[in-house]
Amino acid sequence: MKVVHSIEALRDQLRGQNRIAFVPTMGNLHEGHLALMKMAHQHGDPVVASIFVNRLQFGPNEDFDKYPRTLQDDIDKLQKQNHVYVLFAPNEQEMYPEPQNYRVSPPSDLGDILEGEFRPGFFIGVTTVVLKLFSCVQPRVAVFGKKDYQQLMIIRAMCRQFALPTEIIPHETVRDTDGLALSSRNRFLSEPERREAPRLYRVLNEVRDRLKAGATDVPAIEFDARKDLTTAGWKVDYVAVRRQRDLKIPTASEVAAGEALVTLAAAKLGTTRLIDNLEV
Repeated sequence: MKVVHSIEALRDQLRGQNRIAFVPTMGNLHEGHLALMKMAHQHGDPVVASIFVNRLQFGPNEDFDKYPRTLQDDIDKLQKQNHVYVLFAPNEQEMYPEPQNYRVSPPSDLGDILEGEFRPGFFIGVTTVVLKLFSCVQPRVAVFGKKDYQQLMIIRAMCRQFALPTEIIPHETVRDTDGLALSSRNRFLSEPERREAPRLYRVLNEVRDRLKAGATDVPAIEFDARKDLTTAGWKVDYVAVRRQRDLKIPTASEVAAGEALVTLAAAKLGTTRLIDNLEV
């Protein structure tokens, strides 16, 4: 595996390649990330991964400075896996040599709800850096995890709107044996918090089970799910049942008719904010 730190060196390595598969990350790689690399290897060649902690997607009171940076450990993991041809690991000066005044802004009906409501500007930072990375790598396919469900939808819509020649391939959420979705932020959980953390997945399963059993009162279902988490000491941002196709709130008749749904949740356990979702 080749490790490059500049856009020029990246383009030198990829010149003439037209089947590139790309996996963008912020590093601190875990088995979930490695699963994305493996899937990318099935859909293209060569596989390119990137590691860049993108300041633009962090709010003023978020954890940019303490976000784990483990580049050498990440390199070791990728070399052992043997799926990645090039790792692109730029610094901020390389990615943003001047103020990034041109930014990509998702439409408000998708970008300002759920995560966008509780993290204003987050998706502007995400879409801007992903578009820039796509420009650098020029992949034929890119793999994104379903754990960041709203992000996946926004990136797909961005590619469609800008006629980008990149197919976005989703990967199912990778979970620990107790159901907790793998995340770089899990390392911030204390031992008691780590034991409590799988409750988020259990609550999502309970929501799904109620919907599959024929319940149609979405506000009541959401209320009960939030109460379950709050009673256990979580600080809940949202538990929301939405339509898979556009993340809009489903009507009771749509729920009864079997509309494809997804339940999304974000909540803090101690100081660690966890997100998860489950398709219905």
